[in-house]
Amino acid sequence: MPQTKSESAQPGAIAEFEKSLDELESLVTRMEKGDLTLEDSVRAFERGMALYQNCQKALDEAELRVDLLLRGGDPAGRVRFDPETP
Repeated sequence: MPQTKSESAQPGAIAEFEKSLDELESLVTRMEKGDLTLEDSVRAFERGMALYQNCQKALDEAELRVDLLLRGGDPAGRVRFDPETP
């Protein structure tokens, strides 16, 4: 059965994870080249730290959602995942 828009949409920080990770990887690549000025490097580092925090928040949210699903307490009423059930 196809997912509805609300079922496929990811809330909050989880939806931004890929975007933040891509930008973080791009920043790291630019910094590793060594072509940035000291001021630009500091700004890139500050931005990178903010992106890292966004990614970590998304991972934490995803972990909580998975834990909730595994314990059967999904507030959306979806079926609990049970690895023992065929």
